[in-house]
Amino acid sequence: MTQKPLTTGDVAKYCHVTPIGVKKWIRSGKLKAYRTPGGHYRINRDDFRGFLGRYQMPINEGFFSPGHHRILVVDDEPAFVDFIMQALSEDNSHFKFATAGDGFEAGVQMAAFRPDLIILEIMMPNIDGLEVCRRIKSDTATRHIKVLAITGFYYLNDNIQKMLKAGADRCLAKPIDPAELRSQVRTLLGLNRRREDL
Repeated sequence: MTQKPLTTGDVAKYCHVTPIGVKKWIRSGKLKAYRTPGGHYRINRDDFRGFLGRYQMPINEGFFSPGHHRILVVDDEPAFVDFIMQALSEDNSHFKFATAGDGFEAGVQMAAFRPDLIILEIMMPNIDGLEVCRRIKSDTATRHIKVLAITGFYYLNDNIQKMLKAGADRCLAKPIDPAELRSQVRTLLGLNRRREDL
């Protein structure tokens, strides 16, 4: 289901400002919006998320992901990509997936798909996963995206530290245990907390 656009009142409440202040952001070009036939402003959630990232304001993931969670799987092995999507689809039918075979394609998908979580193979041709992770976490517009780093090579403590230093939120080694994968994804997306709150 497509998420409803936000009103100036919704944005004002989130940012603890007045609707007049939000309209000033829109008119000055800081916040992208469109007008309804009745003349009211509406803001797409992705545009609002980008605005928060640019101005280094807090991002509440629950506010932006009430329905489907978007997961980008980045790996140059198609069979492994299929394995990841199959394992996660069995756990949650509300996941949407996009895939990329290398670091360059991952950058393209980042802009087009706007994932909530990236499952990222570290060892890839061209731009490796460590560099992709650094770029994601150094950009204010994307640093909110969770990164689950995957590697099948030299999975030693110093390699784990390299992944975490690059900004990865969690790390897993191949071969991947499906139950552990599902647990890590639920944790990163905040799904375990929501179940506990019910």
